[in-house]
Amino acid sequence: MNMEQQDKQQSEYAQFKAYGYAEDILPKTAEKRDWGTFNYVTVWMGAVHNLMSYMTVAGFFVLGLSIPQVLWAIMLAAVIVSIGYVLNGYAGSKYGIGYSMLLRSSFGVKGSIIPAICRGLIAGVVFFGTKTIIGAQSFNVIFSKMFPGYMDMLPGFNFLGLDFPTMVSYIVLWVITVGLFLGGMKMLSLFSKWSSPIIYVFIVGAAIWAINVAGGFGPIFDYVPANPTSSPLVFIACVSALVSNWGGPIVNISDLTQRAKTNKAPTIGLPLGMIASYVLFGITCVGLLVGTQIAFGLQNFDIVAAIDTMGNPFAVIVLLLALNIGSTSYVVFGNLLPSGLQMTALMPKVFTVKSAAILTAIIGTLILPWKLVNGTAALYMFYSFIGSMYGPITGIMLASFFIERKRILNLSAIYVKQGDNGEYKSGYNVVACTVLGVSFLITLSGSIFKDIEVLAAISKSAFLSGMIIAGVLYALTYKLNKPSTASLDTPHANAS
Repeated sequence: MNMEQQDKQQSEYAQFKAYGYAEDILPKTAEKRDWGTFNYVTVWMGAVHNLMSYMTVAGFFVLGLSIPQVLWAIMLAAVIVSIGYVLNGYAGSKYGIGYSMLLRSSFGVKGSIIPAICRGLIAGVVFFGTKTIIGAQSFNVIFSKMFPGYMDMLPGFNFLGLDFPTMVSYIVLWVITVGLFLGGMKMLSLFSKWSSPIIYVFIVGAAIWAINVAGGFGPIFDYVPANPTSSPLVFIACVSALVSNWGGPIVNISDLTQRAKTNKAPTIGLPLGMIASYVLFGITCVGLLVGTQIAFGLQNFDIVAAIDTMGNPFAVIVLLLALNIGSTSYVVFGNLLPSGLQMTALMPKVFTVKSAAILTAIIGTLILPWKLVNGTAALYMFYSFIGSMYGPITGIMLASFFIERKRILNLSAIYVKQGDNGEYKSGYNVVACTVLGVSFLITLSGSIFKDIEVLAAISKSAFLSGMIIAGVLYALTYKLNKPSTASLDTPHANAS
């Protein structure tokens, strides 16, 4: 970026700020773009090893996938997620804008509220709650190792389906997660950078132990699931479920790429970190889940129960804490941050990013998330619902930026004065909003009409199906739009 571009950027920044936009959602100027390749390599490396991801892969074995199929499903998911990061993150790194404002280019100033609510409120709230209760259940094991009578506290206590020890564990993890977020982006960056090596040391150690107690790689690769399947639809559904686990970050990855020093930093760093992490994740998943199943005859491939079989209290505590570090990293970067940004963009005079994130955490508890994670079937139904939102949003964003707008945005049509509708007369990109609704209904309908094979197959691969359906539909229909004030072809000097 030359001096003339920097001067123009600063001028526009001051103009947009004068319109009343919060600091957090203004375009990132050169001095605020402080993330290099290494930051993007490490940002998800620890978060990959979160308890919900292990639960998802455990479901692969329950559904009948073989060891090679599981490994292929994991790696294919990693590649798809990486492609999603690179493509959907490009606009953020080029223009320095986050998800909430990028949505305006795809859905209109007012229309952007719909996907923002889907990602920031509905999905963010549900993901925060479910991941926190899963972490709390592992904290039960940790506290039981430290205090042998922990699970016997207040027998018979029941608060809306939650026993007392789990309630305490939930509150402890809730406070830790929210407190970490309130520490600010510098603390989050340091947490992401240095927590990953800690997680990897203990995860690798646990995998080696599990493979050893199982008798080596031979028995593990000879393992045959109880109900083996060769159905390609089951395989695709498993891949889509794991992708859906990362669907939220794919949708709002520009919240992170807007901080990139160069366009190449996230383009190289995100795939490198994700794919390398998933290679190790695949090995540790198979080692821990299958190794302990062979050695101890565990049922349902419960990752927490698998770790508990290690016997050594110190090792169990440290390993579960390591996995919770990964889960906490995911919750903070993948849920609280985007939720805070979306709500700030929607109601800048009411919320800051931090206050909005706290509200997300509170609502995430009020939805009683412990009732949502009670088995493989419930978990995959959850992924179907989430994927039915994330997939279509992603598809429309990609089609809008790469096909409709040819990678060129006009920020003046995004950062408009209060009361202005921007590019679309009504403030809504009616075509995009319609495609989003239609794609959501098509993708989710298979969960309701299970007897219709085509819809059921689409629903089982909700994220991938929704992304393709919405992307194709919008690419075919976007010319029906009638922009009012801003030219789609106006280049913008804010691109770096």
